[in-house]
Amino acid sequence: MIAKRSVASFLVNPLGLGCMNLNHAYGLPPPAEQAERLLLEALDAGVDFFDTAALYGFGANERLVGRVLGPHRSRFVLASKGGMTGQPVGQGGALQRVIDGRPASIRRDCEESLKRLGTEVIDLYYLHRWDKRVPIEESVGAMADLLRAGKVLALGLSEVSAATLRRAHREHPIAALQTEYSPWTRNPEIAVLEACRELGTAFVAFSPVGRGALTDAPPEPAAFDAKDIRRSMPRFAPEHWPANRALQQRLAALAREASCTVAQLSLAWVLSRGPHVHVIPGTTSVAHLHENLDTPALPAAVLDAVSALMTPQAPSGNRYGAQAQVEVDTETF
Repeated sequence: MIAKRSVASFLVNPLGLGCMNLNHAYGLPPPAEQAERLLLEALDAGVDFFDTAALYGFGANERLVGRVLGPHRSRFVLASKGGMTGQPVGQGGALQRVIDGRPASIRRDCEESLKRLGTEVIDLYYLHRWDKRVPIEESVGAMADLLRAGKVLALGLSEVSAATLRRAHREHPIAALQTEYSPWTRNPEIAVLEACRELGTAFVAFSPVGRGALTDAPPEPAAFDAKDIRRSMPRFAPEHWPANRALQQRLAALAREASCTVAQLSLAWVLSRGPHVHVIPGTTSVAHLHENLDTPALPAAVLDAVSALMTPQAPSGNRYGAQAQVEVDTETF
């Protein structure tokens, strides 16, 4: 593995595990036994940074992580998120995704996460989305109260701009900022990546292999499950996917020249963007887990070739649909 890097006061392997798709987002989740095996395999392979959230599976992912990894709690840094959760809405009371950054809601979210995770403290607690109806200072202030109460050890933000990060950091130091970053999503290079470096904030890249697009076996969008969130993402839509698939094939040619997989090439490229950068690829496959963990450090010439091919304007279509784009605060090209 690449040498450990810091997140707040923790020193962790820069290649962690995003746990989301064990219960959420990409269609039917894997059987419980497969998910449990993956988590334990990751831990035994040296992964010491696990990322979950109250939203994932409306609590199911936190319960899974807590049940499986709880007996090994001292061996890893645990990150979770609040401020975007499943809440009962309407007369039927069915759970729906709700963004709510009010201080009382953040306190409630944290308490519920602690119970599901079966732990007394969450090492890194993110605001999953900035609720733009609530000043970021108020939401972060409530999170700082959780820290002072000993319920969390460090604070993070997800999908915010450099300007919002700086406002939040003045309220309380922000240990980590999480957003999408990969060769085909380079928005963090506009301002956030540098702002994190200046403030001493770890940058945590989710979807570093383009939600499966930047792998040796990219998905076939026509076969996506009805509940797969990629159905709403323009880059996988019929009018954009053929161009993006052709781009992936060119990236695959670079990977073959470098004697690595497309996923390894993508991960190595993201990790090379700075010593404060971490990646949290997700997978349901033990084989893919080990492929990711075997990512080599690659020569500068190879990484430069990736940058030249995957320019910010190269992919066809936006990374998010219109509704999701409204909900995030990240800069766009």
